Amino acid sequence: MTIPHGMPDTDADPFRERSAPAFSVRKAILGADFRFDSASAALLQVVETAYAGLPPHRLPVTAPELHIELRLLPRRAAPPGAEPLPVRTQSGAGLLCGVMDASNYVVLAPAQRQALVVTSEDMLDQPYHLRYELVEFAVFTLATRVLGLVPLHGACVGRQGRGVLLLGESGAGKSTLALHSLLHGLDFLAEDAVFVQPDTLLATGVANYLHVQADTLHHVGDQVARHWLDCSPRIHRRSGVEKCEADLRQGPGKLAAAPLDLVGAVFVSAEEAGDADVLLGPVRLGDAVARLRANQSYAATQPGWDRFEQQLIRRGVHELRRGHHPRDAVAALHGLLDGVH
Repeated sequence: MTIPHGMPDTDADPFRERSAPAFSVRKAILGADFRFDSASAALLQVVETAYAGLPPHRLPVTAPELHIELRLLPRRAAPPGAEPLPVRTQSGAGLLCGVMDASNYVVLAPAQRQALVVTSEDMLDQPYHLRYELVEFAVFTLATRVLGLVPLHGACVGRQGRGVLLLGESGAGKSTLALHSLLHGLDFLAEDAVFVQPDTLLATGVANYLHVQADTLHHVGDQVARHWLDCSPRIHRRSGVEKCEADLRQGPGKLAAAPLDLVGAVFVSAEEAGDADVLLGPVRLGDAVARLRANQSYAATQPGWDRFEQQLIRRGVHELRRGHHPRDAVAALHGLLDGVH
């Protein structure tokens, strides 16, 4: 069979093994050295947008090199603006997979320290879903598995190398507290995903974006900060909640320059404190173990969980109820970080 000039020989290369990536970028993320390769400049721009300008965190281990290839497929015949399908996960034969549809999926081989991210051109119109559910899925999962980190759903702030882990149910106010911590002098490490080395309790994260609801703005008095949040794009979570997606690299405050040594964890509560002067209180040992495991059901199945849990319990687990203003809660975190609580 003669292949017309300019047409791909799909029979000769059905797996696209000879479509060598034309571009490459490197980023230091979560204590690892990532190399991103792609034939698509647009996909590598997504990587730049997500990870450029972040503090290059290093953990006390040799930083491994992890490789992610990004491949762009033609646009699908999908309704304009339609929300992508949720990612479904699967594993087997040493591979981890996250699949939206036949044109948008991630395949990871942690033992080989590699991942393939495949996406269609229409996903470039959905940058939030592309970054968060495909690219970050690959980055976070590879780093977690190769470095043996405990992946936590939560936030983390700190000062002078010490950090506090912020946990709680959705809607409890973790992101709002993280925002006001940033605006009131604490270093910002992460807002949604924190990764902890179980033997040292050093925490790292990706401080690229902060997601807060618009009604958070009425507690923000600083005009520069209000302008920063007002001008941020709006994204829609799959829950239907609309949030501001504020780029932390362009806003006020300070990002944590290095991993933070956790002094403990705080469960953020939506309940008002009975005593406005006492917002922070200890969680009893048995309750702390149960709450940690219930709140972090995925992390609790990971190999390093037991060591992480034992050390964190020794350092302290607390509950933080709401005061009259978010800055009251920030003051309580200052006290915890200073050893006064």
